[in-house]
This record gives sequence, structure tokens and C-alpha cells, in this order.
Amino acid sequence: MTYQELIGKIVALQDEGLELFNAGKSVLGKNILATHVGDYSGTQILIQGGIHAREYITSLLMVEQARNLFLNNLVHGGGIYFVFLVNPDGAEIVLDGINAVNCEITKQYLTLANGGSENFSQYKANINLVDLNTNFNADWGGGSQNVFCPATEDFVGFYPESEREVQSLINFTLKTKPLLTISYHSKGNVIYYGFENQSPENVARDQSIGESLSELTGYPLIFTENSTGGYKDWCINSLKIPAYTIEVGDNSLAHPIGEENLPEIYMRNKDVPLLALEKAKEYAQSIDFLSPNVQNKVKGQNYGTNAKSYIARLNRKLEGRNSGWRSYCKGQ
Repeated sequence: MTYQELIGKIVALQDEGLELFNAGKSVLGKNILATHVGDYSGTQILIQGGIHAREYITSLLMVEQARNLFLNNLVHGGGIYFVFLVNPDGAEIVLDGINAVNCEITKQYLTLANGGSENFSQYKANINLVDLNTNFNADWGGGSQNVFCPATEDFVGFYPESEREVQSLINFTLKTKPLLTISYHSKGNVIYYGFENQSPENVARDQSIGESLSELTGYPLIFTENSTGGYKDWCINSLKIPAYTIEVGDNSLAHPIGEENLPEIYMRNKDVPLLALEKAKEYAQSIDFLSPNVQNKVKGQNYGTNAKSYIARLNRKLEGRNSGWRSYCKGQ
């Protein structure tokens, strides 16, 4: 796959009726493409992917999720934002190689950081050699794997929120005011929740929602330890909302995970956005909307017949009434 083919799959959603817009810009000025499915009133959630360059399989997953929800008219009484590729500059280097970079000095700088190799298939950072998912101001620099010199992965940046992509995602999140966020990464088939110094009440809330996501996907739920500065961490620490990192793809797969693995990944994650939205609605009902700290007021919820049927099927899955589906999850 080339970078243009990846972007083409995102842009093609417009041909099916979805509206694309920009959530911000990359360092090199590329658009960070996003869409919205459902109603702009009511509870909103945000799902983002492709923040690590080599993990563009998550962008392809989100394209399929957005298409399914939109074409089947499944989202009512709230909405879902998808930010498909937070790190387009890095993804282009992974997919098209170092010659995709026009500046000779930047090429030399990146190649030096890559150990002199022109094989960038394992590259995670942005064009500035910053690992974007360590650059958020949430105990910045406190992770066990953080490094403090430019590198192809794990470099936290010279100061928190130094990178244009991080600033873009923060600004977009503050503008859209989601009550729950999901960050898609690869790999490991696991869901991470929670953050250091989080209140016990919020840990319990996030664990409860996470357990539903875990049962739906078959991925184990793990509390985050020794990892800081990520988007999930910032959402929990700054916004006090439930936020999750979902790692897709089995550990046996090599980076970057190829498109041939998308059907299995999609099958396990197809229903995640709708379930997450429903859980966010339940959480919204417990919020004191008279509080001046609450800015995301949830209006009356109006579910369509199609959505009702779909949600009922999700609940049956969670209750174990569809043994074949549960067997599939447990067998992976």
C-alpha cells in the first residue's frame, strides 16, 4: 500500500455520503482527516488512530467502522467523531520510504536516527522524530520507556505538546467535547484503561465501561502502569472522562500489520464505537449539568428503530446469548 492509496480509502468515504473535514494539520501541513457519524446534539465520543506512523492499520479499521455506522444508520441520540490518521507525515515515510521527504537535510537527519537504514517500516514518530503518543501533558516524560533524544520511537519531545499534531488533536477534542475517547493502536489484542493519580470513583467508572468493551472484543482489560504522556492519559488527566487505548492485531504479527489482517480485526471491533457511545450516554446521565465545570450538555435521546434493534443485539452478545459469537472471541 502507498500513502496515496491509504488517503484514498479515507477520502472515498465522501463518495458514500460521509462528510470529511480537517481536525488539524501535521508538521508538513498535511490535513488530519476526520468525519462525524450520527447527531451533533447529545452525547459525543471521539475515536482516533494512526498516531504512530507504522500503525496505519488502525486508520483502515476506522474507515470500515465509520462506513458501517453511516450506511446502516445506526447512530442516534448522539454522535461519533473519527480522526483517521493523526500522524500523516510519519505514515507517508513508512509507506513510501525516506524519498517521500523532500528536504535533503531532513532525510539525513531521519536516516541517522534510523541507524543509517533506509528501511522505515518500523518507524513510529512524526517528521520531527517525536513519538506523538508520549508528547501530551499528562505526567510528560514519566514513562518507563521514554527517551529524551530524537528517535524513531519513544522520544517525548523537548517539551510537552510541542508537536503540531498533538496540538491539533487537543484543540479538536476541546472543540468537540467528547464524553469518552478511544485511541486505536497496534498490536497486542488488549485494552488499556486508567491513569496514575486518577480518583477511585473514576477508576471504577472506567473499569466498568472497559469490561463491557473487553467482553465485546475478547481483548483483556489492563490498568495502565508506567506509561504516560499519551492521548488517553491526557483525556483522563485533563478532562476527567473515560478514555481507552485499544491495541489491535495479535502479537505474532509483524509491524506494520498488513491489510490482509483487517477482516479479523474489523470483526472484533466493528461494534466498539456504538457500544462506547451507549456507555457514554449512561455515564452522561450521572453528570450534574448544573455544575459550571460541565460544558457538554446532553439533550434528550431519540433512538431510531434500526439503532434499537442493533443495540439489542449488542446486549444479547454481552449477555452470552449468542454462543457462536462468544466462542469466536474466546478462540482468538
